[in-house]
Amino acid sequence: MTAFMRNSDAFTWAMESDPRLRSTVVTVLLLDRSPDWQEVRDRFDLMTRKLPMFRQRVVASPRPAPPRWEYDPNFDLDYHMRRVAVPSGGTFDDVLEMARLADMQDFDRARALWETTLVEGLDDGGAALICKFHHALTDGIGGIQIAMHLFNLSADLYAREPMPPEPAAPGPSLLDRYRDTFRYDAGVLGSAVAGAVTWAPRLIYDSVRRPVTTIRSTASTAASVYRTIRPISQTGSPLVTDRGLNRRLGVHEVPKPLLREAAHRCGGALNDAFVAGVAGGLRRYHDKHGVTVGDLHLTMPVSLRTASDDIGGNRITLMRFDVPVGETDPAARIRAIHLRSGAVRDERSLPYTQAIAGALNLMPRWYIGSILRHVDFLASDVPGVPVPVFLGGAKVRTQYAFGPTIGSSVNVTLLTYIDTCTLGINVDIAAIPDYDVFHDAVVAGFDELLAIAD
Repeated sequence: MTAFMRNSDAFTWAMESDPRLRSTVVTVLLLDRSPDWQEVRDRFDLMTRKLPMFRQRVVASPRPAPPRWEYDPNFDLDYHMRRVAVPSGGTFDDVLEMARLADMQDFDRARALWETTLVEGLDDGGAALICKFHHALTDGIGGIQIAMHLFNLSADLYAREPMPPEPAAPGPSLLDRYRDTFRYDAGVLGSAVAGAVTWAPRLIYDSVRRPVTTIRSTASTAASVYRTIRPISQTGSPLVTDRGLNRRLGVHEVPKPLLREAAHRCGGALNDAFVAGVAGGLRRYHDKHGVTVGDLHLTMPVSLRTASDDIGGNRITLMRFDVPVGETDPAARIRAIHLRSGAVRDERSLPYTQAIAGALNLMPRWYIGSILRHVDFLASDVPGVPVPVFLGGAKVRTQYAFGPTIGSSVNVTLLTYIDTCTLGINVDIAAIPDYDVFHDAVVAGFDELLAIAD
């Protein structure tokens, strides 16, 4: 049967009718030298043969079924893999500029949703690999799983496993598409009926035996669903309100042991300290402009991935909650974020993520866009590779990830590599036009956290 998009991915795909809500992810790997290009190419070729979506495009389905994945009959590996050399004296800033342009450009929707570019000729003798993919292909953790199929644990180039044959790419006929859509819709309806048959008697029984408890449980679940999809009519920030199409990328690095120690001393986890650092930067940025700020709206990806899930794929849900950006005490800020994020991770609505996304897919796009564009910032924590790795014989010095803003003013993505937390800062410059001021504020926000560990 045709592979249909999950409801959450279909939601991500459809909301891009507003280009400000694009879900493009860009990662940058810095290498100590130029890798063996043929080795890198063969690794990506092998990956695309093992993971079907990297050779598939997204095709619209007859409504009401979601879009489907279909093999691209014109798949060309050399279209998706590019190799360029920067002029003599090229720097990391040149790499960031190329990554920025890649982040702002939409995909060719007639092709598979990924591209990678090897940048050679940097002034220190190094190279960089810029990878761009659509969030519907994979989430952060899935991306790390995929990357481990590209990396080696040493500079040695080992004999590769035999290359599997290229997947066949027959396109379904129009009749097949309508048949599969009918089967999909019938399956959804059948699952809903089966669920009602299963749960209705139990709900009636519990209502008779424990009416108060049942009512409270039902009301609690309904309230949780509402918190997940509640409309946001305005930004929390009175300063950072505009949204546009242009981006600015930047980076910062924080020692992982110190950030984790600061979190633990304040009763939080690494992610709590990370969000507290970003919040501290936002508070300082508002202070620079003479604007008082309180709570701001945060979107935070929550992983739903389990050990039984396939490699890659998108297994996250986006949860929104308010963060005490105006709190000046970094320790108190970490504790407050720990409590609020813990409540979000325990939301009763999480098991119903796909059903909620399916309902949102029926909403007008303008309505969804109006909600997302009032989120103040987005923060994502991705556990990366804990050991040194190599690509095509070249050592990976560091890695940065730049998540999409999807309507917020800025997305800060933390990606760990060995003992370093790298921050990829993706700013909507319509919202934050003075990027350098904002970057300095973020650095200061993390410095005050590291002072706790010291």
